[in-house]
Amino acid sequence: MAEQMENAGDSSKITRDYLDSLLVEMRHIDSVMPSTKLELYGHSFETPVMMAALSHLDRVRPNGMVEAAKGMAAARGVNWAGMGDEAELEAICATGAKTIKIIKPYEDNRVIFKKIEHAEKCGCIAVGIDVDHQFGSKAKWWGVREFQMRPKSLEEIKSFVKATGLPFVIKGVLSEQDTYKCLSAGVRGIVVSHHHGMMDYALPPLKILPRIAKIVNREIPVFVDCCIARGMDVFKAIALGATACSVGRAFMGPLGEKGAAGVSETVEAITHELAWAMASTCSPDIKHIDPGLIWEK
Repeated sequence: MAEQMENAGDSSKITRDYLDSLLVEMRHIDSVMPSTKLELYGHSFETPVMMAALSHLDRVRPNGMVEAAKGMAAARGVNWAGMGDEAELEAICATGAKTIKIIKPYEDNRVIFKKIEHAEKCGCIAVGIDVDHQFGSKAKWWGVREFQMRPKSLEEIKSFVKATGLPFVIKGVLSEQDTYKCLSAGVRGIVVSHHHGMMDYALPPLKILPRIAKIVNREIPVFVDCCIARGMDVFKAIALGATACSVGRAFMGPLGEKGAAGVSETVEAITHELAWAMASTCSPDIKHIDPGLIWEK
């Protein structure tokens, strides 16, 4: 009983269970060889499978963030980068990986503006802010004091958007209300996410995704993360309105064992399963995956 209480509300488990509860209708007649190509911010990619906005991968493998970026560059996928110093971001971008930099909501906006400017100089294809980290973590939510972070107002977000010529992305959207605010701020991308269980009982991203996608109406890209681990997960997310998906923990073992090669091989394996699902559902490309293919168990 004590163990059940300790695990109650585990948002990652709730999300994984919801992902697994979604079933896929098969369609075969008139199917074609599918394309998994992604067009994003003026660049072409071979896959909608992206690296999540991770940090501190030295714990997994020496120089882990750079190794991960090399793997994403080899797989021709979108790379994301979370916390890290300027030298690390410069090394990541030097790999040739097309990278989106996500910045924490630091209390001092001057820090944010400086990091936006640095992301531009490094050649990032987009930059953004991680709004769901404003109070630190559940275990140590006063981290807002320790790490000097705080919530950002809509007006502040507008100022970040205006400060850069790069597309600005908001990570941590899990409501219709925040979606409307993002659109009014002029952001050019959102990440539907609960930050891998930042809060207990958080809504699974794919459950709210169709509502968010309807509001966005393809005006801007909609990305999804949290528990995305295989091609069928990516297929379900795209069918429900995602433009592309970020994978995090599924990369950790391969990165630790084989470095960049492990990351690129994992991207290719997930993309292969995605393509198979598309071929088995008459889905010619990632822009034409019918949401009617998804059924709830």
